[in-house]
Parts: sequence; C-alpha cells; structure tokens
Amino acid sequence: MDTSELLQRVRRVEIKTRALTRGALAGQYHSAFKGRGMSFSEVREYHIGDDVRDIDWNVTARTGKPHVKQYEEERELTVMLLVDVSGSLDFGTRGSTLRELLTEVAATLAMSAMMNGDKVGAIFFGDKIEKYIPPASSRSHILYLIRELLTMPSSGRHTDLSQALEYVVRVQKRRAVVFLLSDFLVEQDYRRPLSIAARRHDVVALRLVDTRLTAMPNIGFIKLYDAETGHEQYVDTTAGAVRKSQEQWWKRHSETFRDTLSHCGIDFTDIYTGRDYLPALMALMKKR
Repeated sequence: MDTSELLQRVRRVEIKTRALTRGALAGQYHSAFKGRGMSFSEVREYHIGDDVRDIDWNVTARTGKPHVKQYEEERELTVMLLVDVSGSLDFGTRGSTLRELLTEVAATLAMSAMMNGDKVGAIFFGDKIEKYIPPASSRSHILYLIRELLTMPSSGRHTDLSQALEYVVRVQKRRAVVFLLSDFLVEQDYRRPLSIAARRHDVVALRLVDTRLTAMPNIGFIKLYDAETGHEQYVDTTAGAVRKSQEQWWKRHSETFRDTLSHCGIDFTDIYTGRDYLPALMALMKKR
C-alpha cells in the first residue's frame, strides 16, 4: 500500500466513523462512560461544616491546625484500546475480514472518545506486545491511531490475552475505560489477569465473530488453513458429524467466554462480519 492509498483509506475511515459518532452513538457513549470519579486537588484548612472524613491527619499533625483534602471531578476520561492483531483475525467470509471489522469498530470508539473530549491510547498485541500508543486527544493523534490500525501487520502464532491485560495494568496507572477487541480464540486461561484488570479499570470486551465459525456450511471438500500455526487440513463438510462437531466446539467456546467475562464482571457483546455493528455498540452502551 503506497502513501497516497493509505491516506485515502485513513480519510475514508475517518469520514465514516465521524458520521456515526455524530449521531445517536455520541449520546450513548457519553451516558455509558460519564462517570469520571473524583481526583485529589489540594489541602486547605478545615472550615465548619466540612466532612470530618476528609481531614488530612498528616498535614493536621504537622501544622497543628486541622486541614481537609479537597477533590474535584475528573472531567477527562482515558480510553485504552487493546487491539488483537494475531493471525486469526485475517479470517472473514462476509465481505470483510475480522481484522477489517475490528479496525472500523476501534476507529469508531476512538472518534467517539475524541469528540467527547477524552484521551485515547492503544495497545496492539498478538503473542507479544507489538506497539503501545500513549493516550492523547487531538485529531492528528486519532488519525495516527487509525493509520496504525490499518497498517499493523498480523502478529504471532497465537493470541496472548493475559500478557496484554497485564501490560495495560502496568502502563496505565490512572483508571481508564479499556476496550478489549479480539476474537478470543485463545487456549490459555486468562481469568486471573482479566479480574485484576477489571479491578483497576472499566473493562469492556468486544468479540469479533464470523458466522462461518458458528456453523460450518455443507459445501463439499474444503482446505482449511490456520493463519497462526500454518497448519493445513482438508475437511469434508458434507459429513454431518463434522458440521455437528464444529457447532459443539463453538458452543463450548462461547460458554467458556461468557462464563469467564461474567465471573469477572465484564460487559461484553459480539460484533459480526456482514452486519451493521452500530446497533450492537449502542445496545452495549445503553445496557451500561
């Protein structure tokens, strides 16, 4: 992809996502993530009527006069996008790959955050951390983030969710809204790092799904290729047992996914290729 084509793609994504975020999604985003909490501002002398629970006993002891801590509302939210760039996201049978869908969804979230005055950062990961983009809120920063979403190469032979979750806890000290975008096709148990991340941040999971993963079509012999391991295998899709095995695998996988996120208190939704993702995003935010 040359520079001119890349700039055109970035611009197309910006135009589409900006249009989406100016509509109903903008209100849903603000309502879902308006809670900023309170941050420490300063210490001042105690006045009659102040809450005694706010007394700073260290300063009071040092000065000999009662002092209280003052807090102010945190008006700026930080949004972190945890973006899965492993090889399995290159799959897609409904007009776009999972990776292309993920890119557009992530860009929409970033644009929504920017238009709400929030900072946005990103962490790209596969089997290791590929890139960390610190949070910022300017238009040029969002365009840079979109460019990285479009050009970041597929990474690794598997998806390491645990490492990504541990990394965001380590680098993001202040509480943030963390959108975890992945197909969640992982083998390891990531419940513990997810629980830790959820205690520190407001974690929201978006699972990217292609319907061919949920049900295998009856289309004869096909060759399947694993983008992460390179393994190739021919499969006879006319065999009912094969199709049933695929459906049972997906059911088990989905049950594990939902149980894990529910156990950790994580809000989540599925985003499908070939479908409008905006209703799913709005439903998720409305539920919050």
